[in-house]
Order: sequence, then C-alpha cells, then structure tokens
Amino acid sequence: MIWCVDDDNTIREIEVYTLEQTGFEARGFADGISMLEALKTEIPELIVLDIMMPDMDGLEVLGKLRSEAEYKNIPVIMATAKGTEMDKIGGLNSGADDYLVKPFGVMEMVARVKAVLRRTTKEAPSDHISVGGIILKEKAHKVIANGEKIELTHKEFEILKLLMNNPNMVFSRDTLMSQIWGIDYIGETRTVDMHIKTLRQKLGNAGGQIKTVIGVGYRLENEV
Repeated sequence: MIWCVDDDNTIREIEVYTLEQTGFEARGFADGISMLEALKTEIPELIVLDIMMPDMDGLEVLGKLRSEAEYKNIPVIMATAKGTEMDKIGGLNSGADDYLVKPFGVMEMVARVKAVLRRTTKEAPSDHISVGGIILKEKAHKVIANGEKIELTHKEFEILKLLMNNPNMVFSRDTLMSQIWGIDYIGETRTVDMHIKTLRQKLGNAGGQIKTVIGVGYRLENEV
C-alpha cells in the first residue's frame, strides 16, 4: 500500500490513480494530520509526502515519523514545488529516502517508488509472494492479479499460496487435499478440481499460470 499525502486534490488523485494503474494499492490523504492518525490502524509500504501543506508541513510530518520507533523505517519520498539544492538537502537530511520536484511526471514518480522499494525491501522482510502476474500478500490476505485486486475464499487463497511458494512444482490432487483440507478430510478429489476451476476464473488471464498435469495434478508456472 502506497500513501500519497498532498493538499491539492487533483495532484493527489492523479498520484493514487497512476499507482493503482501500475499494480500498486494506493490511498490518498489531504493533510499530514489525517495520515498520522491512519497510521494507528495501518502501516504503508511507502509514503509520497508533499512538503508545502497547511497546519503541518511535510518536514514536520517526516520528523514525527522518524521519531517513532514503529514508523521510522517507512520509506518516504518528498514532493514539493521547491527545487533548490538546499531544499533537497534539507529534506534528505531530515530522513527522506528520495525527492521529487513539482511538476513531475507521474511515471517518474512510479519509477522512484519502485526504486526506493527495491532498496528498502532488502532491509525488511516482506510477506509478498510474486509469480508472473500474480502477487499474494499473506498477512493482509490479499491477491493482486495483473494489477487488479482479487477476492478469494480461504481455501482458494491457501491453494494459491501453496502453488506460489513452490512454482513449477507439480502437486497431486491427494497432496492438495491433505495439505489444504487436512489429512483426515473425507471427500472426493473432485473438490480440488472445482476449487482450481474457480481460482483460475477469478485470476482472469493470470489463471493460465495454473497448469493441469494430466493424470497427476496441478502446478503454477512463472508465466502464462
């Protein structure tokens, strides 16, 4: 989840829309105060934070983030109309991970977000699994396929997680029954086939990554 904090409604909505269209989940905030309040219930992967905001400017917000042990490691990209070297140095010295100068292109923003995430994910473990066009977020119990959020049942989620944790490995129907439903589950392996069918349908084009191995079972390939 990427958070975009900017008091300009148009800019904020464009940022959120662009991030969502490029495969991220995104949320917008009109000011730093509401964003800090939201941190009590959710921690984002990264924050795009405008400096010039009323009531509490971006540098103040950044200072509060870096002063709290729970929030100090959240990556932050500062965004501002100020473009002097001293403004950039001030933001970076305050703990920002990168800097965007307005007006900036939305694809530049996406590129910087991806670059910062690549650097910071090396420092913190992630529960995200990514195979081909599918992203699974275990703790949040979310699945994104080709940029779209997919709603799965518990069993469908567990099947997909098992396949994604073992790409290209073939699982027999009996093995899937045992690991997903439990060794004592009494039922027909037809149950597995039906769950795979609905899972493929929900994943759309990405569902083609789940391959049937005739006479054996199923595997998940890296690409469709």
